[in-house]
Amino acid sequence: MIHLTTSQIEQELGRRLKRRRLELNLSQATTALQSGLSRRTITAVEHGQGATLATLIGLMRTLGALDQWDQFLPDPGPSPLALAGLRKTPSRRYASKPRRQPESPAAWPWGEAKQP
Repeated sequence: MIHLTTSQIEQELGRRLKRRRLELNLSQATTALQSGLSRRTITAVEHGQGATLATLIGLMRTLGALDQWDQFLPDPGPSPLALAGLRKTPSRRYASKPRRQPESPAAWPWGEAKQP
């Protein structure tokens, strides 16, 4: 398909969609009803007369072929920059003040102080 014109690719996709519809034993009217499209739109797509992305998605969903998008354009996963951002440890915003250590109990003179 790499050397075909846009029109030839549209016709080939239309033939493939029609073949899938017939494999499922669906009429154009039933496919139109289930997909929310008009029968005229189904006919136009099957004859390679172009389609919007929304039309193609609706048709593929109705024909049970929407999972084919994963083979066509697999999810690439997180980008390298996103992965690098996940690995960073959060930086401190400011340093905390040193904490005072409580005085030990031996430092308290509980009536043991000598009076002059």
